[in-house]
Amino acid sequence: MPAREHILHKVRAALGRQAGQPPAPAPAARLRVPPGDPDARVRLMLERFSGTAARAASLAEARQIVAAKIAGLRAVASPAPLLDRAGILSLPEVAALTGDRGAVRQACAAADVGITTAEYGLADTGALVVLATPHECRLVSLLPLVHITVLAADGILSGLDELFTRLPDPAALSSSMVLIAGPSRTADIEQILTLGVHGPREIHLVLLDPR
Repeated sequence: MPAREHILHKVRAALGRQAGQPPAPAPAARLRVPPGDPDARVRLMLERFSGTAARAASLAEARQIVAAKIAGLRAVASPAPLLDRAGILSLPEVAALTGDRGAVRQACAAADVGITTAEYGLADTGALVVLATPHECRLVSLLPLVHITVLAADGILSGLDELFTRLPDPAALSSSMVLIAGPSRTADIEQILTLGVHGPREIHLVLLDPR
């Protein structure tokens, strides 16, 4: 018996299966969504978010916070309805994005700051959930070295289990779902940590919480 078949035979035997036998159906997913206080989720999200965070009590205050962070810098922003309502798309530092993919790529590569919204936040890890949609271009959150995200407080979930109760089939809604847990990090063989190699070097959260 060839070595490969011998190894596979041992694996099958350990699983109690024979060659050609189809695997058993996968068990149903067991999702657990703990009861939670919305205020407690907000506090946990801010505590575990790996970046700077600011709370805004109104759209106008969110605009002021973003304006202060991008003053004197070149910025691009996703044409998201929330950013539009907040007046962030009209800030003088923010370049308008066209529908041309080449122009969007060039604008994002030249920008210092990318501004997006997030669909959800995960309180247990402090991660942001960003879906690629016609209103959210992935390049805006990936190419600039600084990423600012505006998130509505009512989008903060307990964790992944609750996320998949809201979005059981993310691929049906988006070509890409990205969980952003902090700045881009990488390390070489000597374990020297470098930020910003494969994405933003800085992450800033503006949490819109009118309560």
